[in-house]
Amino acid sequence: MLTIGLDDRELQAHLSRLAERDVRTAATWALNDTAADVLAHVQERMAEVFDRPTRFTLNAFMVKRARPDQLEAEVKERPSVDRRHFLKTQEFGGVRGRTGLEGLLDARLAYDAVITAAVPAGGAKLDAYGNWSTGQRNQALSAVQSQRDRTTNTTAGSRKRNRKRAGFFVPSAESRLSPGIWKRDPDGSLSKVLHFTRAMPVYAQRLGFFDEAKQVYDLRLPAHLRRTIEKMAARAASSSR
Repeated sequence: MLTIGLDDRELQAHLSRLAERDVRTAATWALNDTAADVLAHVQERMAEVFDRPTRFTLNAFMVKRARPDQLEAEVKERPSVDRRHFLKTQEFGGVRGRTGLEGLLDARLAYDAVITAAVPAGGAKLDAYGNWSTGQRNQALSAVQSQRDRTTNTTAGSRKRNRKRAGFFVPSAESRLSPGIWKRDPDGSLSKVLHFTRAMPVYAQRLGFFDEAKQVYDLRLPAHLRRTIEKMAARAASSSR
């Protein structure tokens, strides 16, 4: 790694005056600084590609830092990121994996038809990131008896006590309403908050993480390495006086 893009006589002179330990330390600094640049670029790229990405999305990657005894830095997924995280689909394209909401509906909802995917509809209340708001989602899941904790599902008694609150329901198979979760306001007006579909969404390649990460690496490592070697050489010269 020390020779990548570096054909500089002054730098070679610095290297000749440094012990191997100092060189490896300087290389460690350069690798970690380059990895930080790659991470920052990926986060900036996500902010460009995605509409209002969440903090969880932006923080999906982390840096595993290099050490003098292991000259390798990694930009990798955090352990908390699920193996089916949608960023993989955005990188390589293809069919996305099932979400937690979809799995919950499949397990809890009393529904005769197939629910392959569930996506917010026009009547859904969205949060600052463009996702279905947690508050409305919980209200809807409680109303259709699909909460993970069954004790939080709406009961007949709670419906009577809150008649002025909007209600949520899933139309029967014979209904003219399309499959999904609908909201009925106190005045009787209807709006759809969640679509049920038989097809899983398919994504095209969008993120370009690997290609652009390599470009950042190739561009930034030589400059970082030159700087850290010069810094270490200056330190060595100062200590020898």
